[in-house]
Amino acid sequence: MAKKSSFDVTSGIDLQEVDNAVNQARKEVSQRYDFRDVTAEIEFDRAEGRLTLLAEDDYRLKALVDVVESKLVKRGVPLKNLSYEKEDAASTGMVRQVVNLQQGISTEVGKKIVRSIKDAGFKKVQAQIQDEQVRVTSPSIDELQDVIAHLKKEDFGLELEFGNFRS
Repeated sequence: MAKKSSFDVTSGIDLQEVDNAVNQARKEVSQRYDFRDVTAEIEFDRAEGRLTLLAEDDYRLKALVDVVESKLVKRGVPLKNLSYEKEDAASTGMVRQVVNLQQGISTEVGKKIVRSIKDAGFKKVQAQIQDEQVRVTSPSIDELQDVIAHLKKEDFGLELEFGNFRS
Protein backbone atom coordinates (compact mmCIF):
# COMPACT_ATOMS: atom_id res chain seq x y z
CA MET A 1 0.00 0.00 0.00
CA ALA A 2 1.28 3.46 -0.87
CA LYS A 3 2.37 5.72 1.91
CA LYS A 4 -0.03 8.62 2.46
CA SER A 5 1.06 12.19 2.98
CA SER A 6 -1.08 14.77 4.72
CA PHE A 7 -1.36 18.34 5.93
CA ASP A 8 -3.79 20.30 8.09
CA VAL A 9 -5.69 23.42 7.10
CA THR A 10 -6.25 25.63 10.14
CA SER A 11 -6.98 29.23 10.96
CA GLY A 12 -6.14 31.16 14.06
CA ILE A 13 -4.96 34.32 15.69
CA ASP A 14 -2.01 34.70 18.04
CA LEU A 15 -3.76 36.16 21.11
CA GLN A 16 -0.50 37.48 22.54
CA GLU A 17 0.01 39.58 19.41
CA VAL A 18 -3.57 40.87 19.75
CA ASP A 19 -2.83 41.81 23.36
CA ASN A 20 0.32 43.66 22.28
CA ALA A 21 -1.55 45.46 19.49
CA VAL A 22 -4.32 46.50 21.91
CA ASN A 23 -1.74 47.92 24.34
CA GLN A 24 -0.10 49.87 21.50
CA ALA A 25 -3.50 51.16 20.34
CA ARG A 26 -4.40 52.29 23.87
CA LYS A 27 -1.13 54.19 24.09
CA GLU A 28 -1.68 55.88 20.72
CA VAL A 29 -5.26 56.83 21.61
CA SER A 30 -4.09 58.39 24.88
CA GLN A 31 -1.64 60.57 22.96
CA ARG A 32 -3.79 61.60 19.98
CA TYR A 33 -5.26 65.08 19.87
CA ASP A 34 -8.65 64.00 18.49
CA PHE A 35 -9.13 61.67 21.48
CA ARG A 36 -8.11 64.22 24.12
CA ASP A 37 -10.72 64.77 26.88
CA VAL A 38 -13.15 62.23 25.38
CA THR A 39 -14.02 58.66 26.24
CA ALA A 40 -12.42 56.06 23.98
CA GLU A 41 -11.87 52.60 25.42
CA ILE A 42 -10.51 49.33 24.07
CA GLU A 43 -11.18 46.17 26.05
CA PHE A 44 -9.71 42.77 25.20
CA ASP A 45 -11.36 39.66 26.63
CA ARG A 46 -8.79 36.95 25.99
CA ALA A 47 -10.97 34.09 27.25
CA GLU A 48 -13.86 34.99 24.95
CA GLY A 49 -11.64 36.10 22.04
CA ARG A 50 -13.38 39.43 21.79
CA LEU A 51 -12.50 43.13 21.52
CA THR A 52 -14.95 45.77 22.72
CA LEU A 53 -14.51 49.30 21.42
CA LEU A 54 -16.30 52.19 23.11
CA ALA A 55 -16.36 55.80 21.91
CA GLU A 56 -18.47 58.95 22.23
CA ASP A 57 -19.73 59.03 18.62
CA ASP A 58 -19.54 57.20 15.28
CA TYR A 59 -16.65 59.33 14.02
CA ARG A 60 -14.45 58.50 17.00
CA LEU A 61 -15.50 54.85 16.89
CA LYS A 62 -14.40 54.57 13.27
CA ALA A 63 -11.10 56.29 14.14
CA LEU A 64 -10.68 53.84 17.04
CA VAL A 65 -11.30 50.88 14.69
CA ASP A 66 -8.68 52.28 12.28
CA VAL A 67 -6.11 52.59 15.07
CA VAL A 68 -6.75 49.05 16.30
CA GLU A 69 -6.67 47.58 12.77
CA SER A 70 -3.40 49.34 11.93
CA LYS A 71 -1.78 47.99 15.10
CA LEU A 72 -3.08 44.47 14.39
CA VAL A 73 -1.69 44.56 10.85
CA LYS A 74 1.72 45.69 12.13
CA ARG A 75 1.73 42.76 14.57
CA GLY A 76 0.88 40.26 11.79
CA VAL A 77 -2.70 39.52 12.86
CA PRO A 78 -4.91 38.74 9.82
CA LEU A 79 -7.87 41.13 9.56
CA LYS A 80 -9.87 38.46 7.71
CA ASN A 81 -10.28 36.65 11.03
CA LEU A 82 -12.08 39.59 12.64
CA SER A 83 -15.87 39.65 12.54
CA TYR A 84 -17.54 42.91 13.43
CA GLU A 85 -20.90 42.92 15.15
CA LYS A 86 -23.36 45.73 14.54
CA GLU A 87 -22.64 49.00 16.34
CA ASP A 88 -24.98 49.53 19.26
CA ALA A 89 -25.73 52.38 21.61
CA ALA A 90 -24.16 52.20 25.04
CA SER A 91 -25.02 54.35 28.05
CA THR A 92 -25.19 58.16 27.84
CA GLY A 93 -24.93 58.47 24.07
CA MET A 94 -21.83 56.32 23.70
CA VAL A 95 -21.34 53.90 20.80
CA ARG A 96 -20.01 50.37 21.27
CA GLN A 97 -18.75 47.84 18.76
CA VAL A 98 -17.81 44.25 19.50
CA VAL A 99 -15.16 42.56 17.36
CA ASN A 100 -14.97 38.76 17.55
CA LEU A 101 -11.65 37.01 16.88
CA GLN A 102 -12.30 33.85 14.87
CA GLN A 103 -10.20 30.96 16.10
CA GLY A 104 -10.22 27.70 14.17
CA ILE A 105 -12.34 26.67 11.22
CA SER A 106 -16.07 26.34 11.80
CA THR A 107 -17.87 23.25 10.52
CA GLU A 108 -19.63 25.37 7.88
CA VAL A 109 -16.34 26.76 6.47
CA GLY A 110 -14.78 23.29 6.76
CA LYS A 111 -17.54 21.90 4.54
CA LYS A 112 -16.87 24.66 1.99
CA ILE A 113 -13.16 23.79 1.97
CA VAL A 114 -13.86 20.06 1.51
CA ARG A 115 -16.40 20.84 -1.24
CA SER A 116 -13.90 23.13 -3.02
CA ILE A 117 -11.24 20.40 -2.98
CA LYS A 118 -13.69 17.81 -4.35
CA ASP A 119 -15.04 20.17 -7.02
CA ALA A 120 -11.49 20.96 -8.22
CA GLY A 121 -11.18 17.31 -9.27
CA PHE A 122 -7.98 16.29 -7.51
CA LYS A 123 -7.44 12.55 -7.90
CA LYS A 124 -6.83 10.43 -4.82
CA VAL A 125 -7.09 13.44 -2.49
CA GLN A 126 -9.25 13.03 0.58
CA ALA A 127 -10.29 15.83 2.92
CA GLN A 128 -12.03 15.43 6.24
CA ILE A 129 -13.07 17.81 8.99
CA GLN A 130 -11.45 17.21 12.38
CA ASP A 131 -12.59 19.52 15.19
CA GLU A 132 -11.55 23.01 14.04
CA GLN A 133 -9.28 21.95 11.18
CA VAL A 134 -9.40 20.08 7.88
CA ARG A 135 -7.00 17.20 7.26
CA VAL A 136 -6.08 16.60 3.61
CA THR A 137 -4.42 13.30 2.63
CA SER A 138 -3.05 11.89 -0.61
CA PRO A 139 -0.34 9.45 -1.73
CA SER A 140 1.14 12.20 -3.94
CA ILE A 141 3.02 15.10 -2.32
CA ASP A 142 2.80 17.06 -5.57
CA GLU A 143 -0.96 16.79 -5.55
CA LEU A 144 -1.07 18.05 -1.96
CA GLN A 145 0.98 21.07 -3.01
CA ASP A 146 -1.52 21.67 -5.83
CA VAL A 147 -4.34 21.55 -3.27
CA ILE A 148 -2.54 24.16 -1.13
CA ALA A 149 -2.13 26.40 -4.20
CA HIS A 150 -5.82 25.92 -5.04
CA LEU A 151 -6.96 26.78 -1.51
CA LYS A 152 -4.78 29.90 -1.42
CA LYS A 153 -6.64 31.21 -4.49
CA GLU A 154 -10.05 30.68 -2.90
CA ASP A 155 -11.69 33.06 -0.42
CA PHE A 156 -13.37 31.39 2.56
CA GLY A 157 -13.57 34.52 4.71
CA LEU A 158 -10.66 33.37 6.87
CA GLU A 159 -6.89 33.50 6.66
CA LEU A 160 -5.96 29.85 6.11
CA GLU A 161 -2.79 28.32 7.52
CA PHE A 162 -1.25 25.13 6.20
CA GLY A 163 0.77 23.09 8.61
CA ASN A 164 1.65 19.68 10.01
CA PHE A 165 2.82 18.52 6.57
CA ARG A 166 3.69 14.85 6.85
CA SER A 167 5.02 12.51 4.24
